[in-house]
Amino acid sequence: MQAHMTRIPILRHQIAVYHSPGNGPAIFLLHGNSTSSRIFQPQFEGPLGQKFHLVAFDYPGHGESSDAAERSDYSLPGLAEVLVEVARHAGLEASVFVGFSLSGHVVLEASGRLAQARGFMIYGAPPVGKPPAMEQAFLPHAGMGLLFQGKLSPSEAETLESGSFNPGTPVPAQFLEDCLRTDVNWRGSFGESIAQGRYGDELEIIAALRQPLAVLHGANEQLVSLDYIRSLNIPTLWRGQVQVVPGAGHALHWEAPETFAALLEEFVTEVA
Repeated sequence: MQAHMTRIPILRHQIAVYHSPGNGPAIFLLHGNSTSSRIFQPQFEGPLGQKFHLVAFDYPGHGESSDAAERSDYSLPGLAEVLVEVARHAGLEASVFVGFSLSGHVVLEASGRLAQARGFMIYGAPPVGKPPAMEQAFLPHAGMGLLFQGKLSPSEAETLESGSFNPGTPVPAQFLEDCLRTDVNWRGSFGESIAQGRYGDELEIIAALRQPLAVLHGANEQLVSLDYIRSLNIPTLWRGQVQVVPGAGHALHWEAPETFAALLEEFVTEVA
């Protein structure tokens, strides 16, 4: 990925942080479960990265960042703490924060500590309450059963990552590489933290949110229920409705990068 990368000490971790050359408003692009910031290559290497100051970082146990020393860090509160501290370290608390899949939940978890944020954008991340309504929020897919499994074989990694794309689409090599690189302790520890209720009630969070919240959804999404998202109470929902992106699945920034960039630029322009 063509970006300036540095490793910085954040809490108990060495976190790999990437910056694009653009000098416009800052946008954090946050990756999903068992991936890395490399999934935002189309944005960093395209016009978006030239115009805006894009920031991405690898979570502990992912990509070029260090593995967590404590398994308790592999939780939504743990990841949210890293997000807040990276933003503070960079002096970019007044950014737009974009969360894909897992990171949509991280963004919501951190939102109360990001009071200066201009706005939030999530996709592939249905907000859930306590206990989570998993059967309503998510669609059946073979990869769902692997989300909380420790070590994965190459074929299991391909099954897990296949849910991010249009049905039948070959999984890009870098998604498989990132999945297999991910700390084997990550998925199991994260699953345990969810089972223990170590996350904020996201239905309460979105109902009380003050900043604009943009919600995107791939028209060919294999993992998340659009009907469920549309049923939620989101008072600050951008444009009053979920933005459905045609021709794309879960990882819509990858499969429909031009549409994604256009929507993101419109959102940033409106909230900044």
